[in-house]
Amino acid sequence: MEENPLTFNQTALGISEFIEVAIHTILYVRHVYPAELFVRRKKYDTPVFQSRHPALNEYISGVVRAVADELAVGNVEKVVVLIKGKDDVALERYIFAVQNVIQVEAYNKDTSVQGAMTPSALGQYLRAFMVKLSMMENQLGQLSLGGDGSFAVIIELQDDKVPSISQGKVEALRAALDSTT
Repeated sequence: MEENPLTFNQTALGISEFIEVAIHTILYVRHVYPAELFVRRKKYDTPVFQSRHPALNEYISGVVRAVADELAVGNVEKVVVLIKGKDDVALERYIFAVQNVIQVEAYNKDTSVQGAMTPSALGQYLRAFMVKLSMMENQLGQLSLGGDGSFAVIIELQDDKVPSISQGKVEALRAALDSTT
């Protein structure tokens, strides 16, 4: 049976879920937080890692909700995961270029987009990406943060776009996370 191409909304949801899984995996693989803080899970038919820390999970979920909100209206160009060392110096950047290349009318966002990926093709693509993320320590070498590491997620909007209402939610989550560390 032939699969239907993804809709705009399905694609945005798939990208949002992937970014959440990728953030957790990057934090684990690059040792931003102790390995004991993470639990091994399976997503996209490959092992991934997820934080078990409630405040960290809440922050990541809030950021992903903000990404999803901006994706839904076609505002996002890139999502950047920034690994910072001592004195908030940027050490590594993971850039997810997610600019919406398909523009559809608001009433068509739940209709399959001609020429779009199928759900299984998207799953295979994301699986391959997660395998590469999991192997990055072998390519980049171990990152020695010495307990001084942190991270940030930056949502870069298209040049002519302004943040939607969700931006205030992210600021509130950032304040909540800062108060727990």
